[in-house]
Amino acid sequence: MDNGALSGIRIADFSWAWAGSYATELLGFMGAEVIKIESMQRPDHTRLRAFTTGQVFESLDQSYVFNHINLNKLSIRLNLSKDKGIELAKRLVSISDVTAQNMRPGVMDRLGLGYEALKQVKEDIIYLSSSARGSIGPEKGYIGYAPNFGAFGGISSITGYTDGPPNYMRGEMDLISAITGTFAVIAAIHHRMDTGEGQHIDLSSSESISALMGEVFIDYTMNEKIQVRKGNKDEVMAPHNCYRCKGNDKWISIAISTEEEWNSFCKTIGSPAWTHDKKFSTGKDRLQNQEELDGLVEEWTINYSPREVMEILQKAGVAAIPSFDSEELYKSSHLNERQCWEEIEHPVTGKHTVYAPPWKLSDTPAKITRSAPLFGEHTHQIYQELLGLSEEEIERLEEEKVIY
Repeated sequence: MDNGALSGIRIADFSWAWAGSYATELLGFMGAEVIKIESMQRPDHTRLRAFTTGQVFESLDQSYVFNHINLNKLSIRLNLSKDKGIELAKRLVSISDVTAQNMRPGVMDRLGLGYEALKQVKEDIIYLSSSARGSIGPEKGYIGYAPNFGAFGGISSITGYTDGPPNYMRGEMDLISAITGTFAVIAAIHHRMDTGEGQHIDLSSSESISALMGEVFIDYTMNEKIQVRKGNKDEVMAPHNCYRCKGNDKWISIAISTEEEWNSFCKTIGSPAWTHDKKFSTGKDRLQNQEELDGLVEEWTINYSPREVMEILQKAGVAAIPSFDSEELYKSSHLNERQCWEEIEHPVTGKHTVYAPPWKLSDTPAKITRSAPLFGEHTHQIYQELLGLSEEEIERLEEEKVIY
C-alpha cells in the first residue's frame, strides 16, 4: 500500500496464534509489508482449529480464525529446525525493519534468532517479543495463553459477580496484548527515525492488561484497598446495572449519575410510587438501597425490548444501551454506517465478512488490501525477488525440507 502510514516498512513475522498475529495484522493495515514465516514442521494452530468452538479444519487454508487475523500478509514456508532455515531467516531479517515473535521466552534465542543475534545481522532492527510475563524474572517461563494474561494481569480477579468466581477471560486478552505491541512498534519506528537506533520490545502480555486498570492499583497504593468483584455495580452511581428486558436473554445497561438524570428517569417511566420513597431520594440513598432499586427498575424494563428501553431513556437524557449479541452487532446500523465490517474474497473459503481496520486516517488511510494468505502462498516470490534464490535453489531446499 503505497500511501500507508507504514509504507516501506518490512516485517519478518515469526508470530503465531492471536496475540502476535493480530499485532502484525494491524501494522499491515497501515501499509507495512508483513511476511509471515510458517512451516509444516509447526503450523500455526489457528490454521488447524478454533478453540472457542472446538472446530477442526480439514486443510491449513480453511480456518476463518486464521483468515481474520492475518489479513494483508504474505506467507512463506521456512523450517526453523534446519540450520539452512535459520540462515535464510537471518537473510530475511537483514532486509527487514521489524521482527515480531510471540514464542515462549528462550525459544528464539535457542534457535539463534533472539534479539542479540539478529542485532548482529541488522543493527537497527526493531524486535518485538511478546510473552505472558516478559523474558526476564522468575515468571518468564509461564505459558502464554489468553486466560493467563487476564489472571496475572489482575482483570479476571475484579471481573464477575460478588458471589461468583473470577471471570474466565479469553481471546480479548490476546487482542489487548496485540494492540499494545502494535503501539510499541510504532513508537519504536518513530524513535528510530529520530535517532537511527533499533529497540528490543520485551512485552509482558499480562502487564498490558494491568496497564488498563490504573485506578485499581492506585486505590491499593493510596488507600490500601484491594478491589473485589462487584458485578455491574458502581462506586457512586445507582441505578447502575444490566436489567432484563422482554425476550429471551435480552438485557439493557442503565447508568444514572446525577439528580437531573434520576428525575428524568422517574418522569419517563411514569413516576410510580416507589420513585418517591425516601430510600431513593438522594444518590447516597439509592446507592445504599441499590439491590431493592435494581429489582424495581427491572419491573419496568421487563415490559419492553432492549431497543425500546434505549430509545425511551436516551431521548430523556439517560444513558442506556442494550447488551448486544454477535448478530445484533453485525446488523447494527451504527456500526455499519461507520464501516466496521468489510467483505473480502478468499481463494478457498470464498466471500466472508471481516473486521475492518479499527481507526480512520485521512491522509494515509488504513486498508485491507488482500485476504489472509494461503499456506506458503508467496514462498517462491519472496525467495526469488527478495533473497535472490534461483528456482533450482528453491527446489533443492524444498527437497531438503528447509523450505517446508
